[in-house]
Amino acid sequence: MTQHLTELANHDPYEAPPVSFDFTDLRRTLKESAYTLTAFPIGLASFILMVTLVSVGVGTAVIVGGVLLVTLAVMVARGFARLERFRLRTWLGRDVASPSYKCPPAGAGFLRRAFTPLGDAQSWLDVVWGVVSFVTGTVVFAVTLAWWAAAANGLTYWFWERYLPRSDRDESLASLIGFGDTRFADIALQTIIGLVALVTLPFVVRAMAMLHGGLAEAVLCGRAELQREVARVEGGRDAARAAEAASLRRLERDIHDGPQQRLVRLSMDLGRARKQLDQDPERAAETIDAALVQARETVDELRSLSRGIAPPLLVDRGLRAALGELMVRSDIPVESVVRVPAELPPHVETAVYFVVAEAMTNIAKHSGATRSSVHVVADGEQVTVRVEDDGRGGAHLGKGQGLAGLAQRLQGVDGALEVSSPEGGPTVLSATIPL
Repeated sequence: MTQHLTELANHDPYEAPPVSFDFTDLRRTLKESAYTLTAFPIGLASFILMVTLVSVGVGTAVIVGGVLLVTLAVMVARGFARLERFRLRTWLGRDVASPSYKCPPAGAGFLRRAFTPLGDAQSWLDVVWGVVSFVTGTVVFAVTLAWWAAAANGLTYWFWERYLPRSDRDESLASLIGFGDTRFADIALQTIIGLVALVTLPFVVRAMAMLHGGLAEAVLCGRAELQREVARVEGGRDAARAAEAASLRRLERDIHDGPQQRLVRLSMDLGRARKQLDQDPERAAETIDAALVQARETVDELRSLSRGIAPPLLVDRGLRAALGELMVRSDIPVESVVRVPAELPPHVETAVYFVVAEAMTNIAKHSGATRSSVHVVADGEQVTVRVEDDGRGGAHLGKGQGLAGLAQRLQGVDGALEVSSPEGGPTVLSATIPL
């Protein structure tokens, strides 16, 4: 801060600020230009191979060799499709997904392996792209090359114009449009054209890259996005089932080890008290008093277990009240910010509650922290939970079953959990649950 103030004090107000050039846009334009200029030769090669192999293969389909040619065309199309996805990632910076191709079963015969690619829908989309890419590749190649040529020609025309052979009948572009028939007018017009082409070059090149790349992404990656979404939904469903099964097993174990044992002891105490009523009433009264203590402890333990299933306060009064109860019960000072609507989907409320509850439990048991903070904010699309403490750190998802089970529970509702806990702290637990 002191250094910054010193620099301001020594700065001359009349001195022009330093000019810095950002090469990010230039680098992006060069990458997009490389993408569009290479689209034509790649598209030409794929078009020739696709048309030749498919035509010959279909024409000779009555024999096995024709079918094999079509299969070869499909495999070649897959290669060009993989190349295009690589170009989309490296030169356009797009996070495109790769589809899952249908594979023959293990131990399949030669004909089964040859016919399996023909039954894959994505394979035929790759073949379609092998033909269509030539059309769009030609367009974007021509436009990009024309714009680069116009910019280079206009900005260097002043130098090489003197070497052009001329005759009395030659008319320059400037004279044809009435700009003048002098050499200066010709150079000025060409320079203006070059400047306009240079200024508009990034936008034109970007439009061409979007045209070719957008079509490539739709044809080659649209089905992959659908496959990825289906896999995500299936993964979330499996995680929800696993989390539910784990919760039921834990609940069964807790009931067996806790309330069930207490109830067995309670029944034994009551049976003993019944026998003692006639012989030793005072001893029977002591036994009944102990049984009453057991009954109260059993009820308390059952209430504690019920909070792990569906906290009554969360069901009756909502998320804010349930989180408020967690803060009040905490032995460590908690700074909290809770900004959520009065009503949220039940699965979101339950997930948020258990995230905060598990985090507060870990802080109390393992962190050695002296203070903590809880932030729960809903922004219209998702609920963000952030729990931080100043403890010793060292927590991670693979340590124990609490955080791992919590991550699995969140995966079941399409949420995500992140834990940052270096040795020495602080520990920050962040969770996002989509609405």
